[in-house]
Amino acid sequence: MADQAQDTRGVTPKRGLMAQLEFDTRLLGMIGALVVIALVFNVFTDGRFLSARNIFNLTIQTVSVAIMATGMVFVIVTRHIDLSVGAVLAISSAMMAMMQARWLPGWGVELGSPVIAPVAMLTGLAVGTVIGAFNGWLIGYQRIPAFIVTLGGFLVWRYAGWYLTSGQTIAPLDGTFIIFGGAEGTLGETWSWIVGVLAATAAVYGVWQARQNRLRHDFPLKPLWAEFTLAGTAVAVILGFVWILNSYDIPKGKLRRMFEARGEVMPDGLSIGHGLPISVLILIVVAITMTIIAQRTRLGKYIFATGGNPDAAELSGINTRFLTVKVFALMGFLCGLSAIVAQARLQSHANDIGTLDELRVIAAAVIGGTALSGGAGTIYGAILGAVIMQSLTSGMGMVGVDSPLQNIVVGSVLVLAVWIDIQYRKRAGVK
Repeated sequence: MADQAQDTRGVTPKRGLMAQLEFDTRLLGMIGALVVIALVFNVFTDGRFLSARNIFNLTIQTVSVAIMATGMVFVIVTRHIDLSVGAVLAISSAMMAMMQARWLPGWGVELGSPVIAPVAMLTGLAVGTVIGAFNGWLIGYQRIPAFIVTLGGFLVWRYAGWYLTSGQTIAPLDGTFIIFGGAEGTLGETWSWIVGVLAATAAVYGVWQARQNRLRHDFPLKPLWAEFTLAGTAVAVILGFVWILNSYDIPKGKLRRMFEARGEVMPDGLSIGHGLPISVLILIVVAITMTIIAQRTRLGKYIFATGGNPDAAELSGINTRFLTVKVFALMGFLCGLSAIVAQARLQSHANDIGTLDELRVIAAAVIGGTALSGGAGTIYGAILGAVIMQSLTSGMGMVGVDSPLQNIVVGSVLVLAVWIDIQYRKRAGVK
């Protein structure tokens, strides 16, 4: 037996093709679902769903929900829930709108001043963070269930915003502030290609770095053709996305007004693409930051450890109460950031801003693979879940599905996603 053990020592067991490729079947399933949704709606809309214009609109409509979904991953991973995200977005939006259109002008700072946009955005971020931290304090230190705290916040903060604005739609907003919504603020064709090339280079470097790390630690390697395919697919998706956004031309009338504002005459036959929206850049920064927090920081390790086993985490020295405050404060900050994007896209504050975002954000996180039992979830999955949710909503709107039926479909998809997650975990042997 000793000789046999010595003979097999150091030999890497043979692995099947699927095991070598290490495909994330859940991710592949989500991508497949998104492709099917896009193709079906494209057929029923005579090709309009996959047009450059609709993809541009779909992209900027997804950003605010996707930003909050990244924070909801941490909340659900720690075995909590936040039903107040849409209401926190609304009160943050109300505060920013009043700051721009009422309070600062009343203090002699008129729209167009370079002070307006930074002060308004800092106000929205501060309001969201403070409310989130307060929720976390009630949950972590006062031991009130997150469901009750955030359900109360769902009612309190939205109607606090209503009273703050006297139920009115607040407009106009500062021009600098509006560019963060994406509809008016884009990078243009040249800078979009530059960002796209940098992102594609980063993707290739990431694949190469991952392979080097495996080599360094003597882990099994994927076949080279699989690595090249993965890197090539990433590059194609990134550059293809930029090409589509650059293909959506700025309307001639708007382009002419832009030239006139500079005192110039627009050349005949000129066409300029929109390019990458600034709001999408914000989402990319948030996604990278949240992924780094989840995978490479002590805070992220504590979050997933607490979600996996709260009692063991507390016994190991993790201050789970203060951790809860941090997680909900981060969620509130992201709600404030989403309020900036949503309000700038709409170019006004309306009382219904953020309505039903609670459903969309939770659905995006769950569809993206975040386990309601806690301990598991990914940032990229939540963002992909947000894209799927917005694609469903946008596609149904384009084919003329009534709004009540749209919500029925979205609710059904959420239940189906949870059921699929339960079945997946049963097969994988995960509780």
